[in-house]
Amino acid sequence: MSASTTLHSVGLLREQPIHPGQRWVYSAGFNVVSGMTDTSRIDCELDDLRYLADRGARVAILSHQGSHRDGTAVHLAGTAEYLGKRLGRPVTYIPESASDDAVTAARSLADGQVALFGNTRLHSGEEDNDPVLAAQFARLGDYAAIGGFSKAHRRHASNVGILRHLPGWAAGSLIDETRRLEPWAGRSPKTPSIAAVGGVKSEKSVVGLPCFARDYDIVVPGGIVLNHVLHHLGYAIGSSPLGNDVERRAAATKAALANPRARIHVPRRVVIARADRHGWHEAHTVSVSEGVPTGFSIVDFHLHPWLIQELRRVAACGGRLIIAGTPNLHTHGFTQASSALLDAARTPTVSAMLLGGDTVAELPFDGVTSTGGGSALCYLDQADVVVLDALRRNNGLTMRSRRAL
Repeated sequence: MSASTTLHSVGLLREQPIHPGQRWVYSAGFNVVSGMTDTSRIDCELDDLRYLADRGARVAILSHQGSHRDGTAVHLAGTAEYLGKRLGRPVTYIPESASDDAVTAARSLADGQVALFGNTRLHSGEEDNDPVLAAQFARLGDYAAIGGFSKAHRRHASNVGILRHLPGWAAGSLIDETRRLEPWAGRSPKTPSIAAVGGVKSEKSVVGLPCFARDYDIVVPGGIVLNHVLHHLGYAIGSSPLGNDVERRAAATKAALANPRARIHVPRRVVIARADRHGWHEAHTVSVSEGVPTGFSIVDFHLHPWLIQELRRVAACGGRLIIAGTPNLHTHGFTQASSALLDAARTPTVSAMLLGGDTVAELPFDGVTSTGGGSALCYLDQADVVVLDALRRNNGLTMRSRRAL
């Protein structure tokens, strides 16, 4: 399935005539790390927000940061301030998003005014796609624009549930990200391909490892993905983390390794270190066959000579290379595996991409990137994501509402 097939019957925001006074809810993905060190997930939405505001729409933005489940959800006043600077117009911050006061604030917006409402994940029902909460979000406007590709794989109230109540259109940022992924999707028998999949999030093991084992020539597990691979193969991994959702990760790892089309890189030697509150200490290399002792964790790994040769071949042949998740603790100075992969990725002949906000923030790379980690993996695996499916299902409601536009 190609992007054109995936986007069939999805209404596109930038193709719609926008008139002054229209009330729009814009579902964004402003999940940026504290300190605004990487603002790409905000910056990619600016053109769509300008498209609405410059035409006089009244724009109520819904977004998130952190999670209600682990208590990391915070207020977004700083995000509103940054957004206002980039848009060149004031962006009002409304701390609530699902109350009568929030509705009153949304209805009082002037033509062309933009307001960022309270973090959707301050509500317990957001991540559970609670229908009552979705209906409350829908009260903030008459039409919905869905952006935030980084959350496009999430079946949440503010980006899927809301489409049960409002006609919805796909923001340009959502479409742009989908089309950007096309060259790295599916098998390409005539083009050598290497995928490195690491990091800490469960999607890397549950979706990424099986997907790349099916569609790519070589898969290089790193991070928690590598920990699961080594653990499945019976090697002692010491205090190396296995992350949350351990059973699903373990099952996906077992399935991916059972009959992979790809050649899976399993290192013979890994770099281990001991962590305390002051950092990482006693770093040294051990053989995976001797095992990682308790109290030590895998922080990096050595590449097999055959993989180094394959990286050179990809560079020479102009192959595909994708890095989905940082493979080692790069920001702590353990850079052996990531440096070798990045050297190949920076070769002009290689079609390379980095996936995910953490990956892009941690690894020095000036090439093609995607703001969505889990959503990009889901799209590469299925050629679709749940938000696009929800927009297609919303199409009948959208068609009936076009005459109002």
